[in-house]
Order: sequence, then C-alpha cells, then structure tokens
Amino acid sequence: MKTRVKICCIKSVEEALLALRYGASALGFVSAMPSGPGPIAEELIATIIPHVPAGISTFLLTSKRDAPTIIGQQSRTHANTLQLVDKVPLETYQTLRNALPGISIVQVIHVTGPEAVNQAMAVSSHVNAILLDSGNPNLAVKELGGTGRVHDWSLSRTIREQMCVPVYLAGGLRPENVAEAIRTVRPFAVDVCSGVRSNGDLDEVTLSRFIDAVAQAETSS
Repeated sequence: MKTRVKICCIKSVEEALLALRYGASALGFVSAMPSGPGPIAEELIATIIPHVPAGISTFLLTSKRDAPTIIGQQSRTHANTLQLVDKVPLETYQTLRNALPGISIVQVIHVTGPEAVNQAMAVSSHVNAILLDSGNPNLAVKELGGTGRVHDWSLSRTIREQMCVPVYLAGGLRPENVAEAIRTVRPFAVDVCSGVRSNGDLDEVTLSRFIDAVAQAETSS
C-alpha cells in the first residue's frame, strides 16, 4: 500500500497548494496550542480550506478537550477531520460524532513509553485513525506536537500491528529518516511539519526530498 503523506502546520493558501502539488493527501492546520510551532488563527484556517480540493483531508489540530468547544472550532473552520492532540473523555467521541456526522476523528497518542500501547488500544474503537507523535502531555506546559523529536519506532510498530484503524506516524520525520521510519513502522501515512520547513516556511526543495524518500522506501521494501 502506498504510504500517504500529511503536511502539517499549513499557514497559507500558497503552502497548501505547494504541498498538494507534491502529492500530499492531507493537510494539517494548527489552532491554538500551549506550546510548539505552527498555530494560526481559526479565521485564517477558514480562508485556506476552501482552496483545498475535494478528496483531500483537512486536519484541524485542536488541544481542546470538551466537545462543545471542539464542535465550535470545526464549525468555524470547516475542516473535514479533527485531530485531537490531547486526551479527551471517552464520551466526547460519541458527542462529536452525533454533532458532526461525516467528520473524521483522529486521536493523537504521544509515544513516551510502553504505556502508549494501552492508550492507543483504549481509544482505537472510538476514532477513525490514530496518530503517533513525540509530545509529552504530562509536562507543566504540555507538549502536544511539533517537537521535532523522534520517538521509539519499535513501540510505534507494536501499536500499528494491534490497531484496527489506520495509523499516522509523526515526530521528528525528515528526508534523511522517513524511509527508515516507513520500513520500521509500516504506517498508513507519515506526518511532517518542521522537517520540511526552513525558517518556519514550507521549503520546496526539502519537501521534494521528503516525498522522494517516501517513494524510495516503498520501492526498496
């Protein structure tokens, strides 16, 4: 199966179209976060998403944990996928599904240790996909993504092997290591933000190298 690519931290129409030109099947838009790169105003997200063609997943990254606030964010931005970067109560998933039919839900699991396996198993039946990242929600100022750190891919592979839903792999991916990550984990998709950016901006040369490395992983497997 072809490994899909999600380009995150999109902040302009130009970045969105550049990512799509290189074959991205999903785009990530970061709303307010306690830390990390990439947040933009919901109003800006709402102006970019209409330029994204049908069939492309538009992920709204939200750190909110209560359903009414998340529903409000989706209604303002019109993203077709919610990426929940923090833990939410289990009942929140059903509330979101009832209020937002047709909107996909992706739960982020931060792979800080073996406990991540059980965390992923506990929520997998409630969501459309799992995204494995390298944050740390247990810090005083939560890290909920965008750290640029690689986590333990052997744990990610264990999680992927036990999931009945697609698994996205994020965390410190870049052109130099994404092929190895794909061969190790075999994710449904890879997700990248800082690894294809220069001075905060999406860099076409680095993006091209990243896409080429993804393709190389597939042909060499």
